[in-house]
Amino acid sequence: MYIHSTGMYNSSMSIVSVADARKHLSDVIARSKNEAVFIQRRGQRAAVVVSPEQYERMLEALEDAEDVAAFDEAMAEEGPNIPWAQVKADLGWT
Repeated sequence: MYIHSTGMYNSSMSIVSVADARKHLSDVIARSKNEAVFIQRRGQRAAVVVSPEQYERMLEALEDAEDVAAFDEAMAEEGPNIPWAQVKADLGWT
């Protein structure tokens, strides 16, 4: 199996063809525990295999970034601020 490895953004990744990925799927899965494995079709990236742990970290980072963006958007809105006590009361937290 031909795997091209490279470093990117302080982590490593591998590139493997679709044909090689089919032949050596268990190896691709094992390698994904330590690095992302990009699967190429006709020289173009078609998919990426990552460990479940890395996938969860990526989802958490995306959710955090979305939360920051929503906070920034809310802070940029014009209008009166709502006191925290009122927010808790409106949500039934008191």
